[in-house]
Amino acid sequence: ALDLVPFGIKPLLRRAAAYESLERYQLAYVDYKTMLQVDCSIQAAHDGVNRMTKALLEKDGLNWRQKLPPIPTVPISAQTRWSVPSAGGPGANTPPATAQRGEPEQTAAGTERARTLREEGNELVKKGNHKEAVEKYSESLKLNQECATYTNRALCYLTLKQYKEAVQDCTEALRLDPKNVKALYRRAQALKELKDYKSSIADIKSLLKTEPKNTAALRLLQELNRA
Repeated sequence: ALDLVPFGIKPLLRRAAAYESLERYQLAYVDYKTMLQVDCSIQAAHDGVNRMTKALLEKDGLNWRQKLPPIPTVPISAQTRWSVPSAGGPGANTPPATAQRGEPEQTAAGTERARTLREEGNELVKKGNHKEAVEKYSESLKLNQECATYTNRALCYLTLKQYKEAVQDCTEALRLDPKNVKALYRRAQALKELKDYKSSIADIKSLLKTEPKNTAALRLLQELNRA
């Protein structure tokens, strides 16, 4: 599809998602960043960049950027095709390029603040201050809805025995990333505590399709089968 329509949004988004599922995070990052050159207002691309940045940081350390493949430069013609409205055309409802110009800075500032709040929450978790961590994660989510923040807050809710809230957070995380292993596992834990064994088993089986040798999930499945 990209051979036929270079820098097409849908093919880039779907290829990035496929790379992400295959854990080829560098290639997914390149596609998400390319999309933002085409149209900087695509929230799915911003979210994808955030997820890939975190994954690559964990995988390759602080020098992860040096290992990236080159990010293609999107020509102006491809950018203006998406940002300038044409009467009755696909971009007819798109705000003019001038209206979007300030958006990346606002998004970047909000994303950075959200990340800082999430990291503060993580530090509080390490100290065992789960209630305070929930507050930090909640502030972070107001600025930027990230899968990792939802799964982190869900862990706090599990510790605090607020199982319904944990289920809700995991569900939100799975809306952003349908195969997220932490979200599936933590929702299964919360559902088990709520005695919804059938739904809990369904989540664990979904998780095992992605990670068939996940020992924690296999152990929880055995417990659920005995329940």
